[in-house]
Amino acid sequence: MVPQKRAIASRSGKFSLRKVLVVPFVLQILAAVGCVGYLSYRNGEQIVNDIVSQLRHEVSARVYERVQTYLEAPPLVNQINQDALPLGVLNFDDLEQARPYFWKQVLQFKSIGYAGIANEKGQYLRVGWVNRLVGLEQPQLAQQLIPGGGDLIFYNLDGKGNPTTIDKNTPNYDVRTRPFYSVVVEKKQAAWSEVYINFGYGTLQINASLPYYDAAGKLIGVLTCQMGLDQIRHFLQTLRVGNSGQVFIIEPQGELIATSLKEQPLSVGTGKDIKRIKAQESSNPLMRQSVVYLLDQFKRLEDIDQTVQLDFKLNGERQFIQVSPLTDKYGLNWLIVVVVPEADFMAQIYANTRNTLLLCIVALIVSVGVGIFTASWITRPLNQIAQASEYLAGGVLKQNVDSSRIFEIKTLINSFNSMAIQLQESFETLEDKVKERTSELATATQQIADLNQRLKAENLRMSSELDILKQMQQLILPKPAELAAIEDLDIAGFMESASEVGGDYYDVLCTNGVVTICIGDVTGHGLESGILMVMTQAAVRTLQEMPESDPVRFLDTLNRTTYKNVQRMNSDKNLTLALLNYADRTISISGQHEEIILVRKGGEIERIDTIDLGLPLGLDEDISEFIGHVLVDLEPGDGVVLYTDGITEARNTSKQFYGLEKLCEVVSQNWHLSAEQIKQATIEDLREFIGEEKVFDDITLLVLKQKGNIVYNW
Repeated sequence: MVPQKRAIASRSGKFSLRKVLVVPFVLQILAAVGCVGYLSYRNGEQIVNDIVSQLRHEVSARVYERVQTYLEAPPLVNQINQDALPLGVLNFDDLEQARPYFWKQVLQFKSIGYAGIANEKGQYLRVGWVNRLVGLEQPQLAQQLIPGGGDLIFYNLDGKGNPTTIDKNTPNYDVRTRPFYSVVVEKKQAAWSEVYINFGYGTLQINASLPYYDAAGKLIGVLTCQMGLDQIRHFLQTLRVGNSGQVFIIEPQGELIATSLKEQPLSVGTGKDIKRIKAQESSNPLMRQSVVYLLDQFKRLEDIDQTVQLDFKLNGERQFIQVSPLTDKYGLNWLIVVVVPEADFMAQIYANTRNTLLLCIVALIVSVGVGIFTASWITRPLNQIAQASEYLAGGVLKQNVDSSRIFEIKTLINSFNSMAIQLQESFETLEDKVKERTSELATATQQIADLNQRLKAENLRMSSELDILKQMQQLILPKPAELAAIEDLDIAGFMESASEVGGDYYDVLCTNGVVTICIGDVTGHGLESGILMVMTQAAVRTLQEMPESDPVRFLDTLNRTTYKNVQRMNSDKNLTLALLNYADRTISISGQHEEIILVRKGGEIERIDTIDLGLPLGLDEDISEFIGHVLVDLEPGDGVVLYTDGITEARNTSKQFYGLEKLCEVVSQNWHLSAEQIKQATIEDLREFIGEEKVFDDITLLVLKQKGNIVYNW
């Protein structure tokens, strides 16, 4: 009975397994339902925003393209007529000959109202249509040919463009006072007139005009072409923007040009009583509030010089608006406004969200019921196992739990029963097993210690070998005393490895008045690269001592030696190598390496490309046919700078390369100094550029400067 009391006491203040299974399960479902509902709504809202944005953009682009098509015709007609003047087709002194020509033009260009010509004498002629609307087209000629002004007479035309009867006349008409004429006189270039009302037909119109000057710059006359804006309104009314969206075009002060609504851009009335309507004064609430909102945001609509997308609230509902400027080189300045109510798209989203929430609530109820039933089914056998475990912990080792129909729990029960049996048996042999395991652990520990000792000894050996090889590399570099002993050259060198053993190589050897300078770069780093560098130095020294003065034979022999050594090493290493021989102020350059920087006395830089002077050594056994050389004469103060790609390809923390141009710039700026100072200034500039970034490649720099009557600026 003692184990049972302990089991009961241990449950006080704890959670039952049923609660642990059901409560989190219910909370997860509630969270999932809430997230699904919220995400469903937000996703729908985002989709609506994307669709509306695309719709606004596409509608605006379509309107822009169509209106641009309309607006391109009048300036094009004027340009064609201007080109016809030198050909004699049109004449400012004889306007009547323009009538048949203009008749053909208005038949060809369907979007224009009329084409006209006027001169500085006040004479004027135009051919076009009374009102070019479908079903109301009437061809008409209007002319005033009396110099100084007179009556503008309107003639009806037949189907061939010939005058028939007089329709009306306008007394005392002086074309030079008309807006379409005065605007180009004022601007002295092609321009649009202001939008004006044709009071006779209650429509909006606009003229494109082009001035014509003689060779002396004197104004001869004006070519004009009129376009009716009703065609734009008819096009806008064919567009559908959602269920209740709108498209309208306005001028910067808000005057309507055209709208997709049935509402006219003009007030109701006849004759001179007709006035233009401003969008901010429209009877349509959506149009009116859209422009009021734009004026509130931008103060002046003229300031809108690029497409903007905004949204505002109207009666508590969000409205999406896009404004796109419509301008051209002739001074046109209109705004295309597309307004789309969010409600046109959100109704279905709201319905879908409600359906989703209802389905989630049903799923929650069903899931909770199933969860409670499942938790009871699972927890019953687990409670039995828990009770048996309590007894087992209390010292009652003989335990047996009834099986379950759930496979995993059945496996757990079988394992528990087997464990209980094994536990009884384990007490009998536990001490022997502990001793056996302890002995095995001691043996394993000793083996690990022996392996660690051997690894440490091996690391020390390899480190010693690398240190020796690195010391060898440093030992074979030219000593300052050797460089100072060369009479004609001021030489300074620098080499720093990126790892324990580097692959860069340079040497300066002087024998019988001939100075041999080498610089090379072995591929990679480490032991193999270092050994190949040492081999190369020994071979160069041997060939220089022979002596071998021919650069082709020198490099060919050096390549054969290197190639065979690489083959024996079973390595894929190779190296670029530039060989310079200096004697009597002349340098012979051969071998393929980085570009040679030739610096003249004043710091002027010349770059010598070595790509055609050889091949990398160790790639092929015979490279003699690829070896070439160039000769360079040096004057006092001239010199050469050699380097490896560890300098030009060094990167800073922003992943920018140091580069050859910067190296040339630093060398040029410091060329008035000694070779040692030039080297030091270059290395300091490089380290400042690299900063905290790791150095990934060996850095080698060699500066040679022709001595002479040079005074260094110390």
